[in-house]
Amino acid sequence: MKHLTLFKWLTVLTCLVMFLATFGGGIVTKTESGLGCGTEWPLCNGKLVPAHTVASLIEYSHRAVSALAGLLSIASFVAFLRFGKSRRDLQLFSLLTLIFVIVQGIMGAFAVVFSQSSAVMALHFGFSIIAFASSLMMALGIRQEARHGGLERLNNFPRVTKGFRNLVWFSTVYTYLVVYTGAFVSHTDSAGGCSGFPLCNGQVVPELSGGVAVAFAHRLAALSLVIVIAILGHYAYRKHPDNTELRRLGVIAVVLILLQVFIGFVMMLTIGRPEVYMFVALAHMLDIAILFGVLTYMSFLVYKLHRPVNRF
Repeated sequence: MKHLTLFKWLTVLTCLVMFLATFGGGIVTKTESGLGCGTEWPLCNGKLVPAHTVASLIEYSHRAVSALAGLLSIASFVAFLRFGKSRRDLQLFSLLTLIFVIVQGIMGAFAVVFSQSSAVMALHFGFSIIAFASSLMMALGIRQEARHGGLERLNNFPRVTKGFRNLVWFSTVYTYLVVYTGAFVSHTDSAGGCSGFPLCNGQVVPELSGGVAVAFAHRLAALSLVIVIAILGHYAYRKHPDNTELRRLGVIAVVLILLQVFIGFVMMLTIGRPEVYMFVALAHMLDIAILFGVLTYMSFLVYKLHRPVNRF
């Protein structure tokens, strides 16, 4: 592939800025700074450079980082379209990155100018982690190209079963759905609906009304996700002794989901201390975004490893 060094730096930078944009979106939500620039877009309270209030600086900084993510996504897409024709997979990931950056940017603008429901706002975060995962796939793909010279190295790995491939795909899709329920909890201010851990308000099944129902549904989804990822990690590690990459990814996925449970527990302990809770909640959000990125990479890997060798 031509201009490999340029591709490496461009994809790493795109992924990093995409990560910061996702992180910034979380800060905007947790600090309730979404209207820090009023109901105007792209100006902030009628100005190109906003007044120095905390809310306006947070919102405007997020807009600036998101705009930079969009520009880098365009640059990556154009670069792959022109010079990366040997890697159609990476062209696809660059296109997905660009599409979802544009979609979540439009949704962010609409959320400022027009009032949006909590269900729609939860999708905003969901689209941002798809954009991040796609940019991560680009960066990992170029790293693989530089180290191994392309996808041919996968010819040396044993094929995976259809069942394992489907398990990885199911885990990835289900993780996204659980992410959506978590985002819905944030945008409906339902985090305090369930106090205590692991019981909800001291009950196995609490009275399901309002924010309690939303928070309890997320807990059930998160618990089932832990089980799904544990099963995935088991099969990835035990059933693929000759594939160190799959085994490593399985272990990483299990570690990330256990870390997510621990962070969720700390959130319950710090919910009455906003100055601490915000940072814990951001860690909760970023951990699941990284897990989704790992599972996305696993999904691509098993797709390739399920196909016959002569079709690479």
